[in-house]
Amino acid sequence: MSLKDFFEAIDDEVSSVLDSSFEIEIIDTKFVPNFDDPNITYDNLDTKKKKCKRLESCVLYVDIRDSVKLSAEKQPKTLAKVYSSFVRSMIACARYYDGHVRNIIGDRVMVVFDQHDCFKKAVDTATLMNSVCQHILNVHIKSTEFKCGIGIDYGKMLITKGGAIRQGSEKEFYRSLVWLGKPANIASRLTDLAHKTESFDTPAIHQGNYYPFTAVWNWESKPYEQFINELESTNSRMLKHKEEYFYTFFKTTITNTKSHSPILMTKAVYDGLKKEHPNCAYIEKDLFRKKEITVRDYSGDVYGGDAYFPDVKEI
Repeated sequence: MSLKDFFEAIDDEVSSVLDSSFEIEIIDTKFVPNFDDPNITYDNLDTKKKKCKRLESCVLYVDIRDSVKLSAEKQPKTLAKVYSSFVRSMIACARYYDGHVRNIIGDRVMVVFDQHDCFKKAVDTATLMNSVCQHILNVHIKSTEFKCGIGIDYGKMLITKGGAIRQGSEKEFYRSLVWLGKPANIASRLTDLAHKTESFDTPAIHQGNYYPFTAVWNWESKPYEQFINELESTNSRMLKHKEEYFYTFFKTTITNTKSHSPILMTKAVYDGLKKEHPNCAYIEKDLFRKKEITVRDYSGDVYGGDAYFPDVKEI
């Protein structure tokens, strides 16, 4: 096939799928579907129809923190053992609370829950994963601190088949269940932030005070607002500072760091858990609290915590 023919074939396929006559059938479900579900199909260009499912539930992601650093520090055989132990452990944690593993990409594992009691099961799974990572994997994996991050969101997700039908040994690489919708994206972004320390710069003023009797300079960086509040009102163009020995200043930045909890969840997850299980330990003991975290494309509150099951410390 020439390149021109290839472009024409792709153009025809795209036009067919995006045409108004191409039907998308969406079937609502309360259960996590699998790849062989007959109500989730590939694009059928002959019948001009595609079937999808829609699930409103919790989705959880977990992955290893500083995996790039871990890869650089470990020998290949040891690295393979570390990743194998992590993935097997996270799958076991998911299955313990009836979660369904629906994607594994490198060191990131995706877990989705059936709708019934999904809030408690998702948070229990996150707590179990955090327990295993901090108190089992971190103990066995030597020479480095092993940490994982976990993110959870709740909402409607459209489940569709992505890829193309292929035969032979490589067919598995050409197909997957695709989870479309904000919950999967937000949970993944929370996972990116969980158990991480972020560094960020804020504009500031570097203030110099000069003490003439000792010929000593004292320098201090402070936020803009603090510097402005230390200025006195004046009707002239001259600055009048409350500090007697204020002499000069210039603009600078202050570097701050913020460490995030190992488990992060959206307000929808926290509110759902609180509504369905108001007397559970997570709520009664205030194990998850509101955090000041910025998540792209999400404007709601984020709750975070470092919950684990005490039994793990008895091993």
